[in-house]
This record gives sequence, structure tokens and C-alpha cells, in this order.
Amino acid sequence: MPRVTRGNRRRKRRKKILKLAKGYFGSKSKLYVPATEQVLKSLNYAYRDRKQKKRNFRRLWITRINAGVRPHGLSYSKFIYGLKQANVDINRKMLSELAIHDNDSFVELVNLAKENI
Repeated sequence: MPRVTRGNRRRKRRKKILKLAKGYFGSKSKLYVPATEQVLKSLNYAYRDRKQKKRNFRRLWITRINAGVRPHGLSYSKFIYGLKQANVDINRKMLSELAIHDNDSFVELVNLAKENI
């Protein structure tokens, strides 16, 4: 029975993996098997961390809002509750930006939340 070497197909598959593994340390960027293992791991990390990035940013925004609200005698949870009672729909990212860059409008929101608690 004739031997099948899979010339083109095999080379393309290997080149694709080695191209993804460019920049990895040592044999992970040079040899096919370690490169395959590392590429699969890296793709898993990338998938996982796209989800974690959303969590981390939300935590950061909440921390910034809390830091901005504390000097006015409120906690984060009471502030958010007051905004909900006042029917103010503004997301945490924008609230944190206001707390950092536009303190006057943030203070107005804090006062609005205080009134509606």
C-alpha cells in the first residue's frame, strides 16, 4: 500500500500553529508539539480573561464611586439605592468617570441620591 505523506495539508496546519505561537519562549515557538500545547492554553486564557476583564472593570468602577461618595457621608450601596429611587439610569462606568473628572455634577447626583433615600 502506498505511503501518504499529506505534504501540503500537514505543512499548512503546522505553519498555522507556529504562526500563532510566534513570540513564545524557547521551544514553544519553534517545535510543533510544545507550540500546539501552548497555543491551546493561550486561547483558553484569552477566552477566560475576556470574561474576567468585564468583572475587573466593574469592581474598579464601584471602588471609584465608593471613594467619591464617602466624603459626602454615603456608602456606595446607599448611593446606588438613592439613584434607583430617583429613577436615574446611569451606568457605573459613567458614574466613576464623573467622580474623577467632573466633581460638580457628581456632587449633584450625590445630593439627589440623599434626597431620595
